[in-house]
Amino acid sequence: MPTFRRALALLLLATGCSHKSFEHASEQNTVQAYRDFLREYPDDPEATTAEGRIEGLEFEEAKRLHSVIAYKRFLETYPDAPQTRVVKSLLEGLRFNAAKQADTEAGWRQFLSEHPDGTHKDEARAMLQAAESRDMRTTTDLTRMVTLLKGQAEGTPREELERKLDDESYLQATDAGKLFAYLRDFASGVHREEARVRLLELEVEGLLVSGLVDEAEAKVKVHPLGPKLTGFPARLARARAEQGALARTEPAARAMQAGHYLRDLEDLKRALVAPDPLDRWQAAEELGQHVSVRVVDPLLEALRTARNPLIRQNAMTSLRTVLTALPAPVAGYEVAVRLESLRERASSPELYLTVAALLDLSGQLEQAASQYQRVYESGGTDPVVLWRWVQLREQRHQAFSAAVAARQLAVWAQTTARDEAVSGEGGIALAAARQLCAAVVDARFAAQAITRARSVKTEFPEDLATFERTAQDAVRLAEAKLADAELILRQQHPGVRTCADQQVAERLSQGVKERTQALQALNAKLPKPVGVLLLELARERDPSPEVRAVAASRLAGSTPP
Repeated sequence: MPTFRRALALLLLATGCSHKSFEHASEQNTVQAYRDFLREYPDDPEATTAEGRIEGLEFEEAKRLHSVIAYKRFLETYPDAPQTRVVKSLLEGLRFNAAKQADTEAGWRQFLSEHPDGTHKDEARAMLQAAESRDMRTTTDLTRMVTLLKGQAEGTPREELERKLDDESYLQATDAGKLFAYLRDFASGVHREEARVRLLELEVEGLLVSGLVDEAEAKVKVHPLGPKLTGFPARLARARAEQGALARTEPAARAMQAGHYLRDLEDLKRALVAPDPLDRWQAAEELGQHVSVRVVDPLLEALRTARNPLIRQNAMTSLRTVLTALPAPVAGYEVAVRLESLRERASSPELYLTVAALLDLSGQLEQAASQYQRVYESGGTDPVVLWRWVQLREQRHQAFSAAVAARQLAVWAQTTARDEAVSGEGGIALAAARQLCAAVVDARFAAQAITRARSVKTEFPEDLATFERTAQDAVRLAEAKLADAELILRQQHPGVRTCADQQVAERLSQGVKERTQALQALNAKLPKPVGVLLLELARERDPSPEVRAVAASRLAGSTPP
């Protein structure tokens, strides 16, 4: 009995304390005070009352703040509170006013996704429709127009949007690639003839800047769209004047022209199929000095079909030189027209490489990278792809990735050198000796790239040290095998040229030097208009950046004699 009395006394005491604590919380009437009470007396009969008062206070605070965040927080914390309906209505009102103030199609779509059955749904849908109509009238974003078109039913608004998409797509077709895309995407577009006229203009301009004036004139004369080229007579007159200046026989006039130092274009095309790969890679190197649309296909063919990597690498470098020296719209056309023809039939590593090179040369590096990857995955190790990967990754300051590609190139060179049989008894095939030359050149290139990567801070430096040893081993093996092969080759064919032959490179370098000197000392005996025209042609079309810079400086700095 005394024990029961003692327990009852303690219970009454505790009840009295909790009651006083609740009274104290009620007097303060704050969220924190009620939470303190609940933490101390979670099972008190007044706990439910305290929880209700917290909800009420939080509701009042949310109304005071009157913000989306405050209302969302209340709903997340008290999803079953009596005030939920009111809070949802207030939240909807806030969002509706915000959407109304912004009055955008995206804003109204967002509102309707959040309140599909709200009290403002009908007004929001009407506002969405108005925003879409306004957007259709004002937007020039082609992707946006396509999106709007997908949501349009048949009828006048859809037809108007289709016409606008047609018009805007043509207006934004600022280069040959986009013009070809317009012709593909708009089979019944109203600007198809205009697009073809512009493409014809670019094709004809390519002939004119390549000195093929008679061919350009004949093409315009027989082409059904030729009469649409209203500016052609004036452009033809200018091309004739350029042709006349280039045909001058004075030594000073000849010395300013790149062609004066080069083999004939047809001779170089024949050299591209010569028996000796050295002749072929030197022809590919020299072809890049002829700034003409006529060299694009022979160089692409060499890039696509040659077996020796040096032929293909020189072809790639020469293509870049030519396309850089041609006027940008013409270069863009020459790339786009070939990409268009390859679009549906690129189905082999060789054609993938052609597509990759064209994309690369036109600055579309992301698309080019995916095509280079296709070459790599479908055709095994291609040293030209690895060589280009090293360059691209260095340009992007991806030193470690460049070193990885360089290591793969070094492994290719090492394997090639190891697999080429060199025997004094059996002699050495010319093609095998030239392949060893390519192995040496690419091994050295790889070793230099890895050394550059080691000079900067990269991840996994210990891996780079291993890569460097692999590349150095490849260089030593390739050089030794090449020396043996060329010794045997010279015994078989006294006077044969070796891998060290640099006659073409030296002649081209000397040509740049002499052209620069000729431009700087423009002969006063030349008629003034001829001198100006030759300077302009050198500034616009010389294959050498150095010569172009000198011509530009000469034109800007003083009036030629």
